[in-house]
Amino acid sequence: MASHSTPAGTPSRDHLDWPFFADSHRALAVELDAFVAAGSLDGIDHADTDAACRALVRMLGTAGILRHCVPAEFGGAAEDIDSRSLCLIRETLAYADGLADFAFAMQGLGTGAVSLSGSADLKHRILPAVARGELISAFALTEPEAGSDVAAMACSARRDGDDYVLDGEKTFISNGGIADVYTLFARTGEAPGTRGISAFVVFADTPGFSVVERIETIAPHPLARIRFDACRIPASQLLGSPGEGFKIAMRTLDIFRPSVAAAALGFARRALDEAVAHARSRNMFGATLADLPTAQGTLGEMATAIDAAALLTARTAWRRDVQKLPTTREAAMAKMTATENAQWVIDQALQLFGGRGVRVGEITERLYREIRALRIYEGATEVQKLIIGRELMKAAKERASS
Repeated sequence: MASHSTPAGTPSRDHLDWPFFADSHRALAVELDAFVAAGSLDGIDHADTDAACRALVRMLGTAGILRHCVPAEFGGAAEDIDSRSLCLIRETLAYADGLADFAFAMQGLGTGAVSLSGSADLKHRILPAVARGELISAFALTEPEAGSDVAAMACSARRDGDDYVLDGEKTFISNGGIADVYTLFARTGEAPGTRGISAFVVFADTPGFSVVERIETIAPHPLARIRFDACRIPASQLLGSPGEGFKIAMRTLDIFRPSVAAAALGFARRALDEAVAHARSRNMFGATLADLPTAQGTLGEMATAIDAAALLTARTAWRRDVQKLPTTREAAMAKMTATENAQWVIDQALQLFGGRGVRVGEITERLYREIRALRIYEGATEVQKLIIGRELMKAAKERASS
């Protein structure tokens, strides 16, 4: 289908010359470009998103790309999960095919908490299979009445001897319905609010677990509402300690949130490249669209918006990987800026295409649908603003008391 065809050529790699990146990342870029150029993504049938995602996970596992989602001890590519590699992979895949980016991202997000806080047994049981593309993972945090407000979570986990008994619902769960293993966050009640939430691993074949609704969105991918009815799991499937679930969730998101920004960059770079190619070939008023000052000005703004977001994204990933410093504020800045800028860039690209841009099957139409969710998931833009403001106040307080 035209809407998912890969472009002639590859995205610009000029930003890999920035000091944020190492030779290993430049080598990874070569591998990724070869993977896409070989036509690896061309045969995916996007009409069946479940089958497409299963095929993509297997393909990404066989290609060794999913190894970047887990630590080396469990089949990963590096000793620790490298945020810059995650960003580079997501940017490349998003540029070529949004569903491929989704399939990769969920393998990391779905098991990030296991890498951080799982027992040795859980890590050995889950992570190597995820890296090989043999297990599909999911991250179950959102509820019907608890999205941005995680403290409102109602899904519960009650200790009963050597087990926990789960009751409640989660919604808008990516990979819901096709995942083999879910990282679940549920209220265990050690304290009010977020301090009374714990994290668990739940396998999809556990009695009491069910998929009650599949959810269709403007950019289709596996998404579902899931339910737990007296779902009994061993206490050994607790991640970390009771009451640590919110901290584990935030640590996981801090690792993977910059990669959301990178995916947005991939979409935006594709939109810019398509817009430039179109402007050069579109004849208008005795010249080409590219010759018109208004078009040149728009393209210039688009390129600048992309580089601004790319700098924030690279800074965040470098700070985590190299400086080993907290990135809560930086990740929020990168995610907010990259997704908002990408939405604007894609809108401008569609405008340059004119009526053709909104036609179903066009690249711009597909990108316009795919970017929208990124401004919401893993923390909506409004939440990112609150995080940045909160971190600013926290830093100001610390400086005042020192």
